[in-house]
Amino acid sequence: MSMKNNYNSQEQYAHYTVNEEKPLLEWLLSNINSESRSKIKATLQGKGIKVNGKVVTQFDYPLQPGMKVSVSKTKRNNDTLKSRYVKIVYEDRYLVVVEKNVGILSMAAGGRSLNVKAVLDDYFRKTRQRCTAHVVHRLDRDTSGLMIYAKDIETEQILEHNWHDIVYDRRYVAVVSGEMEEDGGTIANWLKDNKAYVTYSSPVDNGGKYAVTHFHTLARTTEHSLVEYCLETGRKNQIRVHSADMGHPVCGDVKYGNGDDPLHRLCLHAYVLCFWHPVTRERMEFETMIPAQFRHLFK
Repeated sequence: MSMKNNYNSQEQYAHYTVNEEKPLLEWLLSNINSESRSKIKATLQGKGIKVNGKVVTQFDYPLQPGMKVSVSKTKRNNDTLKSRYVKIVYEDRYLVVVEKNVGILSMAAGGRSLNVKAVLDDYFRKTRQRCTAHVVHRLDRDTSGLMIYAKDIETEQILEHNWHDIVYDRRYVAVVSGEMEEDGGTIANWLKDNKAYVTYSSPVDNGGKYAVTHFHTLARTTEHSLVEYCLETGRKNQIRVHSADMGHPVCGDVKYGNGDDPLHRLCLHAYVLCFWHPVTRERMEFETMIPAQFRHLFK
């Protein structure tokens, strides 16, 4: 059976080896002579640059001698999705990886609420793709970051039933309240919802689900800390509850926070998502920049 697709999942790349220490964009501009400055910047913003096999969009990403840089030669038409809430990071005939902004639900939840699935379904219609977006996992409305949506029920089922085997690295970054005492560690306990849909934790089995979160402090001031979280389990509200358990709740968290809200948003972003492609079994690795607002607090 032949399969036609508007998107080339087997992207064509030109490969280079770095021989000098330089920020990524500066290196690209001085080494890729066949493309214009604007085309190179568009390829970088459009997730068409890989460093050592990982997609990188950070223009000042520090390159070191010996690193491998791959530059996509595939023409991209991701700009057909016009939404300030959803950006397509990668697409093939089986799935789409998006970066979700704050203020949009992952899927409809009663009424005509703004949601990523509806935005994607509209995009699929406009690009004449005979598919709909199938929800595989969720991010809270006010959490930003990377998500996968399947384009057919078969791919969705593979992802849903084998999620923990398929997804091998999932990391979040958060601005938390106060100065973290530890550089890193692990927090593990049982999480359970009460009747008011508030998740609470217990050091002993409370009939809930066991949850494990690894954390690593990236930066700190006396007021706030920038913390990376790596999830071993994916429980509802896991990071938010575990942060609060440590005495450093996520900033802007109205449910589990302490009122500290420096950026007027929930300061939680899903910034690394790595998985085995459910159909082709290729290694898929995506990383977004830590939100600029977060970084500015630690300048």
